[in-house]
Amino acid sequence: MNIVDRFLKYVSFCTTSDENTGMTPSTPGQMEFAKYLTQELKEIGLTDVSLDSNGYIMATLESNQPSDASSQIPVVGFIAHMDTSPDASGKNVTTSIVKAEERDYIDPRYSGQDVIVTDTTTLLGADDKAGIAEIVTAMEYLIQHPEIPHGKVRIGFTPDEEIGCGADHFDVKKFGACFAYTMDGGAIGELEYENFNAAACKIRVHGLNVHPGTAYHKMRNSMRIAYQIAVMLPRFQTPEHTQGYEGFYHLIGMNGTVEETTLSYIIRDHDRTQFEYRKREMEHLVRKINTEYGEGTAEIEIRDQYYNMREKIEPVMHIIDLAKEAMKSAGVTPVVKPIRGGTDGARLSFEGLPCPNIFAGGENFHSRYEYLPIPSMEKACQVVLEIIKRVK
Repeated sequence: MNIVDRFLKYVSFCTTSDENTGMTPSTPGQMEFAKYLTQELKEIGLTDVSLDSNGYIMATLESNQPSDASSQIPVVGFIAHMDTSPDASGKNVTTSIVKAEERDYIDPRYSGQDVIVTDTTTLLGADDKAGIAEIVTAMEYLIQHPEIPHGKVRIGFTPDEEIGCGADHFDVKKFGACFAYTMDGGAIGELEYENFNAAACKIRVHGLNVHPGTAYHKMRNSMRIAYQIAVMLPRFQTPEHTQGYEGFYHLIGMNGTVEETTLSYIIRDHDRTQFEYRKREMEHLVRKINTEYGEGTAEIEIRDQYYNMREKIEPVMHIIDLAKEAMKSAGVTPVVKPIRGGTDGARLSFEGLPCPNIFAGGENFHSRYEYLPIPSMEKACQVVLEIIKRVK
């Protein structure tokens, strides 16, 4: 199966994750897709193919080198995630292949290229089914071309990355790689080993409902108090006003009545010191509210999600140099940049598996206007092959 047909098959599975189910994987479609992938990996000839009860897939491409030489070659891994973002529907994805200039939302730099798009009622799923297609296609190519020398390669596909849980049950020891790459970046050329430090924050505000006609000095409207918290945060430290290394507070959910309101935030910063400051600032605002309205009016819960992988990658920068060399050999100019987000690789790096991020080729992730230039996907697959050839 060629890489385009493989990707189009993958996006037919609805794998939208859901942080509210409390299950792993969080949605049944992810397990359905995982079972399909498991069978496909066996059919193309990979060994040690496993699917656990949490929806994690691992498989091996065995070394084709003599055993004495093979034992000296580091085991490299490639990882991608099966779920798609809850930010837009991933159900009943309808795709077509168009020339880039036929859609006004496609970057002009792709002019003349064939691009996979949706009918704009759903997202596409290039994040990260493109990454899976690239890895599987590369494995199949190496199996079909045994004349290409290579060491042992491990691949892993995870659920629930989009809700911050992709590494929750990933068994680094079982995976057994010396280092790995997530194929989860965006546009062609992206190579990333810095990401946000990240935390989730939930604030619950408790109010008191009284008939509005007799509410004087009695009612405490939790929605108004929650709004007060929201506007006390710096106005321009939000995603829509920041870029590069700048951090932010992002209000992602607000649900309330007079009696109780919940604010859901994510907190992001590349700098660890500033990250810790941002968390303390949220706690400070809650204390101010409780001072004004009474103890217990507002409650806060902050949960760290992942940290900047840079501190774990810098001691092994040869794996970044390796990726750069592979990209150049594939005719791709490396674009080293910080991730304004995170990947499974960020958490895995802190669990002992250095794991920078390489482009999967898509654009406008999490959007109904997501698209995937076919040449970018093909180049990403070639980069995987070039990395494997260079691991010695």
